[in-house]
Amino acid sequence: MYKIVRKEQLSEKIYLMDVVAPRVAASCLPGQFVIVKIDDKGERIPLTICDYDREKETVTIVFQEVGESTILMKNLEVGDGFEDFVGPLGCESELCHESKEELEKKNILFVAGGVGTAPVYPQVKWLHENGYDADVIIGARSKDIIILEEEMKKVAKNVYVCTDDGSYGFKGNGCDMIKELVGNQGKKYDLVVAIGPVIMMKFTSLLTKELGIKTVVSMNPIMVDGTGMCGACRLVVGGEVKFACVDGPEFDGHLVDFDGAMKRQRMYKTQEGRAILALEEGDTHKNGGCGCGGDK
Repeated sequence: MYKIVRKEQLSEKIYLMDVVAPRVAASCLPGQFVIVKIDDKGERIPLTICDYDREKETVTIVFQEVGESTILMKNLEVGDGFEDFVGPLGCESELCHESKEELEKKNILFVAGGVGTAPVYPQVKWLHENGYDADVIIGARSKDIIILEEEMKKVAKNVYVCTDDGSYGFKGNGCDMIKELVGNQGKKYDLVVAIGPVIMMKFTSLLTKELGIKTVVSMNPIMVDGTGMCGACRLVVGGEVKFACVDGPEFDGHLVDFDGAMKRQRMYKTQEGRAILALEEGDTHKNGGCGCGGDK
């Protein structure tokens, strides 16, 4: 059992947990994810790693209550645990492999949408711990679902909060905030990392393409199984078939076919839709899996 040692409610339906998972904590890097299962009958839930403490051997996850499995998860308390906590999975952020010289030259802007703030945080923290600064936009529909603002302020150079309804911070969405920073305030960025709802990442990528700013997005939201076996996270990137859980979750935002991914996800929700996708996609419908043994 992977014991829960801290639980915090961040907003009405968003929760944070610290889980003891020694092997994951020892080797994970920003951008990677884990798969959790409450018990042997539970659903496999892929969650991007929000933070980790190698000394305490803990991994921090953040999740939103959206269905039966996440409702069961939010009912767990400190002292309870998960039967499975598999990881780290996926590829770490490309920033972890860039040279000191390259990182020192880059002006980086992170755009976090809603729960996407959780996977943005470890990347910004990693940069801060290694001596590099980054700006962060945290966007949400309203003030009550803004999360991790104070934590982000401790590791980011600047944090810009915006809400669609204007209830807190700048009134507008992440794209509006980018336009304000770049167009009106004269900020210059070499890289944008956008993580959040797929529709948000799509429009962010369209804007940054116009502005000529390289953009990376995380396709974690389209994952289901998390190992490439189910085919749920199949997408097209630069004309090539990829799987978010095995090849990603991060990709070049200017090459992702967002419309195709969103249409496919709608179809995947029904049995008939899955059958049609399997027929249309043939041998590319599924990946062979990652072969990861997880934290076992």
